[in-house]
Amino acid sequence: MEVKVQWGGNAKFVGTSGSGHEVVMDGPPDHGGENLGPRPMEMLLLGLGGCTSFDVMSILKKTRQDVTDCEARISAERADAVPAVFTKIHVHFVVSGRNLKEAHVKRAVALSAEQYCSASIMLEKGGVEVTHDYEIVEVA
Repeated sequence: MEVKVQWGGNAKFVGTSGSGHEVVMDGPPDHGGENLGPRPMEMLLLGLGGCTSFDVMSILKKTRQDVTDCEARISAERADAVPAVFTKIHVHFVVSGRNLKEAHVKRAVALSAEQYCSASIMLEKGGVEVTHDYEIVEVA
């Protein structure tokens, strides 16, 4: 897997994925940026959210759950000193659907956290405390 990150002036960078997709990252105005895109550390959290959400949805589809929406709300804490690494990350899933079985949702979240989500597992091995929970929303 390869990506490219090109400086776009000031604190702006354009990342290009190996599959050809681009994303703009930028810093806040007080660090020379223009707030034109997410911060690089936010991108790490977005990647984690995408990785674990992909797993959870894939597992729930295989168990034939009638999921209408899945949202991962991620909060993180960082160290006060430089490097300001993540110290804690919490992923809260809100899974919406019809007649969802809690056991299936619980298992999907656990399997992603413990076995499948490369991003989450990599961060944990790097010393970040990563926790997960979920709620189920019944829709008509």
